[in-house]
Amino acid sequence: MTSRNLRILAAIAGLVPVLALAHTGADGHAHPGFMSGLVHPFTGFDHLAVMLSVGLWSALAARRAGPGMLWGPLGFAAMLLVGAMLGLQGVQLPAVEPMIAASLLVTGLLVITRWRMPGVAAALLVGVFAIFHGLAHGYELAGSTDAAATLAGMLAATVLLHATGLALGWALRHANVWVPRLAGAGVAAFGVTLLTQLA
Repeated sequence: MTSRNLRILAAIAGLVPVLALAHTGADGHAHPGFMSGLVHPFTGFDHLAVMLSVGLWSALAARRAGPGMLWGPLGFAAMLLVGAMLGLQGVQLPAVEPMIAASLLVTGLLVITRWRMPGVAAALLVGVFAIFHGLAHGYELAGSTDAAATLAGMLAATVLLHATGLALGWALRHANVWVPRLAGAGVAAFGVTLLTQLA
């Protein structure tokens, strides 16, 4: 394994302490506000994994560096916000948890295959799943007095996670084909596990 790959793996491993410290309160309940929202996507591996995977896939599937890599991340972030707003308004959609689990399976497979598709199609595909991730966040924040600031923090964290995935994906495009495939397989397997538990 090259020193470059070791540095990338070390950066990924560096996220582990963040996950361990990501709870926003000693009682395990979120306290509303920007910082709470910023930390919130790190508290659930399902949200964390799908956001990183969207960025990873977008970089791996890109023909070249540029704005075309941003369709998936921007589509996800925008529809996450839409879903969160719907959740805050009490809009109920069926199968929220199964769709979140399915998003892990699908984005994991996208990372494995590096499937290229037009930008709008990529945004729509991940955007559908993002609505359900947003709904879950919106339901958690329903009744909060500081929902707007908390959502702003969540959106900032989402962009940060997408950017991290993009950077890792771009670094791994030509470095090692198996590292991203193993990461994608892990995310897909986690999605299958969640779907099985929900069945």
